[in-house]
Amino acid sequence: MSTVQQKGEIVFDLGPSRENPRNGEGSFLGLSDGRIMFAYSSFVGETNRDTAYARIVVRHSHDSGNTWSGERVIVSPQDHEALNVMSVSLLRLGNGDIGLFYLVRKGWHDMRLHVRRSSDEGETWGEALCCVPAPGYYVTNNDRVIRLSNGRLIFAASFHKMWGHKVTYNGRGVVCCFLSDDDGDTWREARTPLTMPEPRSTTGLQEPGVIERKDGTLWLWSRTDLGLQYESFSLDGGETWTKPSASEFTSPASPLSMKRNPYDDRLLAVWNPVPNYRTRPFLPRYAGRTPLICAISNDEGKTWGHDFAAEPLDDMTGFCYAAIHFTADSVLLGYYGHEIGDGEHRDRLLIRKVNWSEIVQNGQG
Repeated sequence: MSTVQQKGEIVFDLGPSRENPRNGEGSFLGLSDGRIMFAYSSFVGETNRDTAYARIVVRHSHDSGNTWSGERVIVSPQDHEALNVMSVSLLRLGNGDIGLFYLVRKGWHDMRLHVRRSSDEGETWGEALCCVPAPGYYVTNNDRVIRLSNGRLIFAASFHKMWGHKVTYNGRGVVCCFLSDDDGDTWREARTPLTMPEPRSTTGLQEPGVIERKDGTLWLWSRTDLGLQYESFSLDGGETWTKPSASEFTSPASPLSMKRNPYDDRLLAVWNPVPNYRTRPFLPRYAGRTPLICAISNDEGKTWGHDFAAEPLDDMTGFCYAAIHFTADSVLLGYYGHEIGDGEHRDRLLIRKVNWSEIVQNGQG
């Protein structure tokens, strides 16, 4: 049986407490003074459910991610008269501002991405702007908003319809993309919504992400319950998309994350492969969210190699919702693990630092 070696070391480990049962869904950004900012969802209260009280907090690192400061709250549910705020994306905008994108959950009838801007490297934040024009339940994962080479901003969201007199949540997601051509001041929906072509799927297309290839093609992926991530492509900057189809990424109903290393142009993918990875059996406890595997492509996603484990197979923990950040010589991965202890589910926030030389030797591959 082949194995995949674990790489790197944990540089930050935030376990749960009675008052703070869950942390995660974060995003990194490099600041002008060399520090790294990490913003994430901090759940404060009695439960760790998605609908529980959560706020957005930030921490900083002065030493390339080796150590981290204490937390500072920057957005609370009270700011929006909402149940919670969560799932952060940080993005450097075209005018140099920092964009802080996050979900505002007001209920099953209304959850949409909002953005605040900072012109002073995150010390203060402006008023929130909603990025989704029409009300509805739109799921956008953490670390997902991107800026294209032509300056356009884009993110994908999975729309879930409410139905019936009891306002029941429909789990079958429809992917919608939202675009801004004025650096985030105004937003509009793209022309092509994406639906799962397989009627037997109960999830539809969920938790989508987008990346731009060097030729300008946009590549979108979504988690499903069919054992694979489904993918779609756009040749016109996200206005229209091809019919979704199965990708090569085996996966449970768990998100895939992907980013380009700006220092060498390679792509890094982070995901949970199933039903088998290197001949391992599927473990139902966490629906396949273990191990957490990374792979590199130097041909725009046509082939993948240099596989390594951020977290190895562990039948007591599942790992997911990765954020990715590159430094000149390393990659930081922020994610959280669902643990089981004393009959309860517990969530840890972890940041792993992996030296790039551990993954790619002498620039080869």
